[in-house]
Amino acid sequence: MNEAAGRVADSTGNWVDRRAPAWARPYLRLGRFDRPIGAWLLLLPCWWSLGLAAVRAAQPISLWHALLFFIGAFAMRGAGCTWNDIVDRDLDARVERTRSRPLPSGQVGLAGAAAFLLLQAALGLAVLLQFNRFTVFVGLASLAVVAIYPFMKRVTYWPQIVLGLAFSWGALMGWPATFGRLDPPALLLYAGAICWVIGYDTIYAHQDREDDALIGIKSTALLFGARTKPMLAIFFTAAVVLIGWAGWSAGGGIVFGLGLLAFAAHLAWQVGRLDIDDPALCLALFKSNRDAGLILFAALVLDAAVGHLNFAR
Repeated sequence: MNEAAGRVADSTGNWVDRRAPAWARPYLRLGRFDRPIGAWLLLLPCWWSLGLAAVRAAQPISLWHALLFFIGAFAMRGAGCTWNDIVDRDLDARVERTRSRPLPSGQVGLAGAAAFLLLQAALGLAVLLQFNRFTVFVGLASLAVVAIYPFMKRVTYWPQIVLGLAFSWGALMGWPATFGRLDPPALLLYAGAICWVIGYDTIYAHQDREDDALIGIKSTALLFGARTKPMLAIFFTAAVVLIGWAGWSAGGGIVFGLGLLAFAAHLAWQVGRLDIDDPALCLALFKSNRDAGLILFAALVLDAAVGHLNFAR
């Protein structure tokens, strides 16, 4: 088998291609372990929620919970991608960027993909069961959104909303992991994260805009077209306002405010830099959202630390 088979345009030169055993590469690519950016983007709302709860409690974040979310995000993102590829295997075969994925290229059979899906889901469940009962039920509720997402691009130009509901779910996890309940700051954070996801996934969808139009797949990239920049400005502004509201309602202070400004500046830079006719640039800007999210997380962690020091005095 050609070892390069299965690589897609945005996954060459990674650790899977260089170091993973040849037999494991198709499965690791199926779970997108060759492209960890999606796992980071799934993880960040979890960490934001954990940081937000720490701000409210005026205590350092739980490193144990942060580690659990890290492992769980990679496992569940892999499971979600495997499910997505099972559902989309015929469509992926008709798109230039995705036709070399393991299922449409024949490197992995349907039964093998299903077994790999169950393995990753079992790992995710094992992680989830480490949390309190309320958090476990909140986590399980996300499965309904994850299950329907792959079908949305067939019926609506707004599949990014459903992706936002799924990828932002972590914003509802860190808070109850700390307090055992959901409160308005977590719900506001969730709403803000959804707007953020709609924005960055619209940028990502512009890579496949032409192929999607040919095969009848819908996306906000096609819906917005030349109006993408102003629409991104609307969603990113909403994200900043809602996340700011969440932070201040949880007791965030000047450190959080400065971090929020840096986060907003990064999103504004993305809008200003975007060229929807440059797929490589779209991918680079999409990936840069990990940095934007880490800036916000760092601000929450530092703000919680400052609050803890002030409380201890």
